[in-house]
Amino acid sequence: MPSTVIRSYWYDPQRRELAIVFQTRRAYTYSEVPHETYAALKAAFSKGEFFNRHIRGKFAFTRDEPDRPRRRHQSWASGRASSDQ
Repeated sequence: MPSTVIRSYWYDPQRRELAIVFQTRRAYTYSEVPHETYAALKAAFSKGEFFNRHIRGKFAFTRDEPDRPRRRHQSWASGRASSDQ
């Protein structure tokens, strides 16, 4: 079942950055996110619920410009926002 909140996300383990694109197409990059948090997001049945409980308000973030989206790095692990992960 696809997420109704999160469109896609990816993680850079070296920078400890989690980038999230919401269904609204707004993109944010969260800083100092532990790999365990990314792994738990990936495993969560409800990505939006997990985000609201464990990420929102807990990490510093920057909003990425809509016309200049942050580029994925080859080292970044990515995920689709669906429950089959």
